[in-house]
Amino acid sequence: MQRKRIVIEGIVQGVGFRPFVYQLALRSGVDGWVLNDSSGVTVEVEGEGASLASFVAALQSELPPLASISRCEIIHIPPRGERGFSIRSSAGDGPKTAQIAPDSWVCPDCLAELSDPLDRRYRYPFINCTNCGPRYTIVTGIPYDRPNTTMAPFPMCPACSAEYRDPASRRFHAQPNACPVCGPRLQLKNGAGDGIAGEPLAESVALLQGGAILAVKGLGGYHLVVDAANDRAVSELRRRKARDEKPFALMARSLEDAARLADFDPLEEWLLTGSERPIVLLRKKPGHTLSPLIAPGNGYFGIMLPYTPLHFLLLEEFPALVMTSANLSDEPIASGDGEAETRLKGIADAYLSHDREIFTGTDDSIARILAGRALLLRRSRGYVPRGIALAAPQVQVLALGAEIKSAVCFTRGDRAFLSQHIGDLKNPEVFASFERTIAHLGTILELQPAIVAHDLHPDYYSSRYAEGLGGVRLVAVQHHHAHLVSCLAENGFGGTAIGVIFDGIGYGADGTLWGGEFLVGGADGYRRAGHFVPLAMPGGDAATAEPLRMAVSALQHAYGADLPSLPVLDGISPRDLKIYLQMIEKGINAPLTSSCGRLFDAVAALVGVRLRVSYEGQAALELEMAIGDTVDNGIYPSPLGGAGDRILVDPAPLIRGIVDDLMAGVAVSRISARFHNTLAAVISAVCLLIRQESGLSCVALSGGVFQNRYLTEKTISRLEKGEFTVLTHSLVPPNDGGIALGQAVVAGRSAS
Repeated sequence: MQRKRIVIEGIVQGVGFRPFVYQLALRSGVDGWVLNDSSGVTVEVEGEGASLASFVAALQSELPPLASISRCEIIHIPPRGERGFSIRSSAGDGPKTAQIAPDSWVCPDCLAELSDPLDRRYRYPFINCTNCGPRYTIVTGIPYDRPNTTMAPFPMCPACSAEYRDPASRRFHAQPNACPVCGPRLQLKNGAGDGIAGEPLAESVALLQGGAILAVKGLGGYHLVVDAANDRAVSELRRRKARDEKPFALMARSLEDAARLADFDPLEEWLLTGSERPIVLLRKKPGHTLSPLIAPGNGYFGIMLPYTPLHFLLLEEFPALVMTSANLSDEPIASGDGEAETRLKGIADAYLSHDREIFTGTDDSIARILAGRALLLRRSRGYVPRGIALAAPQVQVLALGAEIKSAVCFTRGDRAFLSQHIGDLKNPEVFASFERTIAHLGTILELQPAIVAHDLHPDYYSSRYAEGLGGVRLVAVQHHHAHLVSCLAENGFGGTAIGVIFDGIGYGADGTLWGGEFLVGGADGYRRAGHFVPLAMPGGDAATAEPLRMAVSALQHAYGADLPSLPVLDGISPRDLKIYLQMIEKGINAPLTSSCGRLFDAVAALVGVRLRVSYEGQAALELEMAIGDTVDNGIYPSPLGGAGDRILVDPAPLIRGIVDDLMAGVAVSRISARFHNTLAAVISAVCLLIRQESGLSCVALSGGVFQNRYLTEKTISRLEKGEFTVLTHSLVPPNDGGIALGQAVVAGRSAS
C-alpha cells in the first residue's frame, strides 16, 4: 500500500474538479479525500501501486471541460489505512492563489436538457452546470462561492439545492445553478423602458423578424442585434451606432449555418467550436445571402457560434444574426440594465434583459488562424482571467498597458493575468472601467503590488494614473520594448532576441514617434538596432485619420518638391496640398515617425484603396484585402543604409517603385502583393545583418502590423528559410492589447 498527497494549482475550483476526483477515485479503487484550499485543490489517495498510478495519470489527462492544471506536485507520505473516499470541507489557510475560471459556452449536456420537453429546465435561458456557464463576469469577490457572485439574490429551490450538494451530480457546487423556479428570468422592454406584454423570447423574435434593433443582455454585456439578412436593419444599425464601415460581428445558428456563410479549414473550425467561443475571422463564401453592409471592403466575416442558452433559443428562427457590442464608437460595452437603457437610448428599439447582474463587463474575444496557430486579436470573454505561464517566478507587478487598446496585467509568482479588453482610455467611461478592472482583478487575485509599470509616454492616461498612485515604485517601459518582451514572455523565452516591432505609433526613448523597429534585447533591456527612415505626419493625429496626408508625405520624401501626377493628389485641393507640403518642409505640426503602420496608410492612399479611414487600421486591412487571390512574388527596391550602429530602411525607393507600377497600369492587387513581399524581404535582410553582428538567431514578431496574415506568413517563411527561430503571438494579442504583459515582465526583472 502507498499514499500520496497531490497539490494541484490552476483553474480547479468551481469547475467540477472535486466530483471528478471523487468519481475517479471510485473507478480506480483508491481511498482518501479531496478538498479545496487557498491555492487550488489538495488530494490524498491511498492504494496499491498500480491503482495509484492509474489514478494519477487520469487525474492529469481526463480533466473536466473548464479545468486546467498549472502545477501538480506529488508527495509520497506514509499510508494511514484509510477506507473510502470523501469530499472534505474547504480549507482556507495560507495565501489565496486559486484561479477563477473564465466564462464558458453552454455544454452539450445542458443543451440536451434545454431541448428536452420532459426536463424541468426545458427552454430555460439560464441553464448551466459545473462544466459550463458564467464565471468571471458574475464573481464579486473571493472565495468563489455563491454569496460572492451575482447569483446571491437567487436562493436555490429544494431540487437545485439537492443537486448542488450531490457529489454525483453534474451540478455539485455549481455556483450559478438555477432553474425556472428559483433562478433569473427574462424581461422585455420597449425603447422607453416600459414592459412589453407577452412571452419575452417569442416577442423578441417577432421584433427581429420585423427589422427592429434589439439590445440583448449576454454573459459580459449587451449586444445590439439585428437580422443579418435584412439590409435596412443593418443600415439603420450603422446609422444609429455611428459606425460607418467597421465590420459587424455575426452569430451563426450552428456550424452548418456558418459553413454556408464562410469557408474554414479544420483549424478554424476547432477555434470556432472551442469552449471559449471567440469571434473568428473567416473568409466570406461567394453567394452568401447576408447583407453586404455587414463587413464592407473586407474579405472576411467575424463569426461566432452561440455560447449562452439564450443565444441558442434566439437563433432558432435565424441562420445568423448581427451581434455587435452594445455601445457607441469608442465607449465600453454596456453591461448594467439602467446603464444600457440610458446609453442605448435612440439606438435600441427594445431591450431583452434579465435580472442576473453582470458584475464585470467583458467584450467578445476576437481570433483568427495565422501561420497554422490561433491568434487572439482581442483577449476577453472566455480567456480572462486565465493565467499565462512565465519563464520564471517574479515579484508582484501591476502593468497598466497602453492607451487605445487598453488591458492591464497582474503578475503573481510564475503567472501573469491579463485583464479583458478595456478600450480607449481617452473616453471617460472607458477610463472608469479601467479603474474598476484594476480594483476587481486585484481583489479576486488578492494582490497589492508594490511595483507599477506604465508606458514611457508621459501623457498617456495610464501614465498619469500611475503618477497619482502612492506607496509604489513606478517603472516606465518603452512601448516597443514592451511589445518585444510580451512576445518573448508568451513563448516562455527568457533570453535575448531580435525584435521586429511594427505598429502604428509609440513614444520612443528619444522623444520621437517609433513604429517600424528592429530591436535587440529581452526583459533586461534593449537597443534600437534599426528602423525605417522617418516620414512626416502632416497635421499630426490628423494624418492617422487621413492616409492621403501620409501619401503626400511619402511622395515628398521620395521625389522632393517635384511630385508625380497621381490620382491621389487630384483628390486634394491645391490649397490643402500646399499646406501639407509646407508643414512637412518647415516641420510645423508634422512630427516624424518611423511607423510601419503609417507607411501602410501611405501606400493604401497612393493606390487608391483608402484616402480616409473611419476606424483604426482600416487602410492597412483593405490594402491586404486588395491582394485577393493574386500570386505575385515580385518585390520593390529597398536598399539598406546605416547611421552609426543602426540599420536604416529608407522607403523612398519602395515608393518610387510603386509609383512606376501605377504609371504602368499594374493592377492594385499586384502592387499590394509586391509591397507586402518587400516588407517581408526587408525584415529578413535586416535580421540577417543583425545576426552577423550579434550571433542571435531568434526573432520575435510583435505589434499590430503582424495581425496582417499575408505579411506575417510571408515573413515567417523567409525567416525560417534563413534558419531563424521565429516567435509569434497566440494567446496574447500582438497589438497594444498585449503590451501590459511585456511591461509587467520588464518591471519584474528590474526588481530582481
